[in-house]
Amino acid sequence: MARIPLNTLPAFRTVAELQNLRAAAEVLHLTHSAVSQQIRQLESTLGFALFERQGRRIVLNAAGATFLCSVQSAMIQLEDGLQLARLASDSVEKKLRISVVPSFAQRWLLPRLERWRERHPDIALEITASQQIVDLQRDGFHAAVREGMGPWQGVVADRLFEDPMPLIVVGCAVDARRLVGAPPAAFLKEPLLGDRGAWQAWFAAAGLQVPFNTVAEFNDMGLMLQAAEQGLGLTLARELLAADAIRNGKLIRLSPISVAYDTAHAIHLVYRPALRDWPALAALRTWITEELAASRATLLQDARSEQGGGNSRTTNQNGM
Repeated sequence: MARIPLNTLPAFRTVAELQNLRAAAEVLHLTHSAVSQQIRQLESTLGFALFERQGRRIVLNAAGATFLCSVQSAMIQLEDGLQLARLASDSVEKKLRISVVPSFAQRWLLPRLERWRERHPDIALEITASQQIVDLQRDGFHAAVREGMGPWQGVVADRLFEDPMPLIVVGCAVDARRLVGAPPAAFLKEPLLGDRGAWQAWFAAAGLQVPFNTVAEFNDMGLMLQAAEQGLGLTLARELLAADAIRNGKLIRLSPISVAYDTAHAIHLVYRPALRDWPALAALRTWITEELAASRATLLQDARSEQGGGNSRTTNQNGM
C-alpha cells in the first residue's frame, strides 16, 4: 500500500467539503498554490484522481467521495484521541467548556454554581450562554445543555428532566399580588408577556376562548422572567425556571392552572461519545442530574402545598 502523506489529508478534507481551493486556502491559512500542491501530491501518491475540475470549481469524483468518508472518520478519531490525551495530562488545567441555553443558565444553573464549586473545587466551568446549537468538536466544547427532541448527530444525549415542565402564570410579587386567586378572566385586563399561542392554550385550559393580545414577546425565557419581575406584565413561564424567583419573593404564582410542555422541550446534556468516561464530564453529569432531581422534589413539594389550599389543574398541549 502506498504511504499516504498524512500532512495532505487536512487539505483534502477541507477542499472536498468546501469545493473551492481559494476558500480552503483561507480556512487552512495557506496559499492557493500550497493547497493545490498538496492535492496533487496526494493524488500522485494514490495513483488516481480524487477531484474533477469544472471551471473554477473542484468537485469530488466517485473515488474522492469514497475516500472522504474514511478520512473524515479517521481525523475525528485522531482529534478525539488527541483531546483525550490532553485531558489526561496532569499539566492541563481541569476545565469544562459547556454551551448552555441562556434561560437555563441564568434561571437554574447560575444559582447553583456555588454548590458545584464546593463539590468540585478542582474543576473550573467555562460557560457560554447561546441559543445556537454549537458543533462541540469544531467549537471546542466538552458538553452542552440543549432543549428539544433531538437527535443531534455525533453526540450522546442524556435526557436530564423526564417529566413535562408546565407553564405557569407568574407576575411581579409587588404589583401582581392583588391577582392571586382572581378568576382567569381577570388576567385579560393585564399586560401579557410572551408567546400568544402559549397564552391561548392556557386560557383554553381555563375554559376561556376570547380575543386578546400580548404586549411583548421574547426569544429567551430568562429575559421574559426578568421583565415580569420588573412589573412589565404577567407571563407564562416554565415552572422549573420560575421556581427560584417564586421562592425568593421576586415573582408570585397567580393561578393553580398550568399547561404542560410536551417532550419537544425536554432538557438534555449532550457530549461527544469519546468523552463519556472522562472524569470531569462524569462529575458534571452526576452533579447536574442530582441537582435537577432535587429541583423536581422541591417542585413536587410546592405543588402539594398549593393543592392543600386549592385544586391544581394541568393540561397537556402538544406542540407547545
